[in-house]
Amino acid sequence: MKCKKRYRADHLIEEATGKDVEGNLTVMNEIFNDKKIKCPNCEAIDWTKVRTFNMMFATKMNNVGDKEEELVYLRPETAGAIFIEFKNILESMRVKLPFGIAQIGKAFRNEIVAGNFIFRLKEFEQMEIEYFMKPDTKWEPLFENWLKLQEEFAMDLGAKKEDLARYEHPKEKLSHYSKKTIDVMYKYPFGTKELYGLAHRSDFDLSAHSKCSGKKMDYFDPETNTSYIPHVLEPTFGVDRSILVALLSAYHEEEVKGETRAVLRFPKNLAPIKVAILPLSKKDELSKVAKKIFDDFKTSFVCEYDETQSIGKRYRRQDEIGTPYCVTVDFESIDDKKVTVRDRDTMKQERVKITDLKKYIEEKLI
Repeated sequence: MKCKKRYRADHLIEEATGKDVEGNLTVMNEIFNDKKIKCPNCEAIDWTKVRTFNMMFATKMNNVGDKEEELVYLRPETAGAIFIEFKNILESMRVKLPFGIAQIGKAFRNEIVAGNFIFRLKEFEQMEIEYFMKPDTKWEPLFENWLKLQEEFAMDLGAKKEDLARYEHPKEKLSHYSKKTIDVMYKYPFGTKELYGLAHRSDFDLSAHSKCSGKKMDYFDPETNTSYIPHVLEPTFGVDRSILVALLSAYHEEEVKGETRAVLRFPKNLAPIKVAILPLSKKDELSKVAKKIFDDFKTSFVCEYDETQSIGKRYRRQDEIGTPYCVTVDFESIDDKKVTVRDRDTMKQERVKITDLKKYIEEKLI
């Protein structure tokens, strides 16, 4: 290819034909030849042959040569450690089925094309839960409940319900370990893509570890006096994608008095700064009152003190970082012992007694 760009062949084929082709290199090459698919970057059609690509991130241990045994791979998911430690958790925590084990940590994948800001990275943060249950459990209602919880979590981040969708993996494309997999999808600016995933992994992982290690991964059921390997439901959450969804959902631009106001309408519990204390001027009498409020607030809320530039510019700064409330101390505050509280979303302002201010903000942030 003239521009030397690299693309996922199945993605280009799906965009050009609407067909979801995966795995068959011969069919993919035929489609590229027949459809004359153009490069999205340079519009050339002189593609190299479609090739397989190992998405495991390779590195070397004790790198002193080119020996094959020095090659190692960074973990592509966090789940493996949970299964390895399963017996330790059983013995130390004395848990009873059903129970879950959660983990957050780094994972690595050798992405063909990294991009779209923090949507697709080679190094990313992942959260996973392995929910262990009896093999004869009626798992379908549990599966549906986990899906709803994942969707609710996305909406807690600010996502709108209409921007969420579900994609069930067809049986012929299920992972070898999966009885059922559904992805929670989100409508990103660059297309509807995966946000979270939920899979029924049956007993594949624990059985595989048991077979390879020679150690039993059984759970002893005190109710039935039998031993068996539990089955697993696995909800997964991408931390980076969750952050991206929170940012995309919160970002708004609107015209205010002939100017464009950029504002992050985070849910109040997610806003990094809850309250900004803004004295109208740097004069000692105002800053003294403002700093007293700030000192009182900083042990209860994440707040910011700002006395630089005009009050309008300071409001805009707080809008851009998503601060729900700005408290302005003006010259009238010296006499009437009140301050002006401005709402980020409506821009409405209200006079509040300083003695009632903390309770007022607390109630607003609930």
